[in-house]
Amino acid sequence: MSKLINLYTLFFLLLQICVVYPMLDPIDFLALQTIKKSLHDLPGSNYFASWDFTGDPCNFAGVYCDGDKVISLNLGDPRAGSPGLTGHLDPAIGKLSSLAEFTVVPGRIVGTIPSNFSELKNLRFLGISRNFIAGDIPVGLGELRLLRTLDLSYNQLTGIIPWSVGSLPALTNVILGHNSLSGSIPRFGSQMLTRLDLKHNELSGSIGPDHLPPSLRYLSLSMNRFSGPVDRVLSSMTRLNFLDLSLNQFSGSIPGSLFTFPMSNLFLQRNLFTGPVQPNDQVRISTVDLSFNRLSGPISPLFSTVQTLYLNNNRFMGQIPRTIVDRVLDSSIQIVYLQHNYLTGIDINPTVEIPVQSSLCLQYNCMVLPVQTPCPLKAGKQKTRPTEQCIVWNRGVN
Repeated sequence: MSKLINLYTLFFLLLQICVVYPMLDPIDFLALQTIKKSLHDLPGSNYFASWDFTGDPCNFAGVYCDGDKVISLNLGDPRAGSPGLTGHLDPAIGKLSSLAEFTVVPGRIVGTIPSNFSELKNLRFLGISRNFIAGDIPVGLGELRLLRTLDLSYNQLTGIIPWSVGSLPALTNVILGHNSLSGSIPRFGSQMLTRLDLKHNELSGSIGPDHLPPSLRYLSLSMNRFSGPVDRVLSSMTRLNFLDLSLNQFSGSIPGSLFTFPMSNLFLQRNLFTGPVQPNDQVRISTVDLSFNRLSGPISPLFSTVQTLYLNNNRFMGQIPRTIVDRVLDSSIQIVYLQHNYLTGIDINPTVEIPVQSSLCLQYNCMVLPVQTPCPLKAGKQKTRPTEQCIVWNRGVN
């Protein structure tokens, strides 16, 4: 009888252990084994030291489980400066059917994104940045209807951004910068999208009003080959707090309403924007860079509240607003670059000293400089624009 009681006691204890510490699903177990074989620690990394398959895989570094399924896999030591991993992403990752989050720390992982990632129907966060992933963005990622964040930045991806990815309904963050993606951008349909970062690619074409949702707060398209007007697109993005369209070929006018948005930084430099710039109200943006365009007309006094203002290398003309001068003299403005325009005057006492906290550059305009101020070396050595250029320009304008 005592032996029978001991057997019942042992069975009861084993049952408790199985309930409290369930065994990992065999498919997930085998997937983790395969993943480990395809990746290795770079020198100085010790990430895989805890991946001992004689123990519970749910206790491995970067592995998080819910019951008997892996729900989160973070490959590599997340501490800043970790050397990361090398190897390739094995398709076995696509077998983790309950995976909601998958990330890879910066390292030297090569190869492509497995096409069977499309089977990760529960995936909400996909982050594989700062590695050497090449090839196309799989079209099948467009089947991940729950995906909220897609970060594939700083890799070697080529090809287009699949239209299926743009149609994902739950996206909040899309970060694909610093690759070699080409073609036009898809229509991003998610009304929850707040961050879109496509900078430093080879994307081209125009951007229509239906390409980008008004929910955007952060938009960076810098260093691509986009062209065409954007005034209609930008006018509807009233929630933007950061905008960088620099180093493209955008053209047309800059809407005055843009300067009233709750932005901290506005970068539109090195495009083909034309016409006057007339903010609708006092500009509260900290940094405004409109340099190296084809903007013309007078400089608006509404820019006097900007802390860092780049209007250089345009076609602005007329008198520099007194309000901007006053703000420079009381150190409220840190930088005002107005060089390489057609400005004809500034109301300032020639004996005044520009505060060391402020930088004012006026050279190569249609006026004799009343004060000598330091300018960047790339502004050149000529202090005043040749008279004949000023005469021809003013005739053309009038």
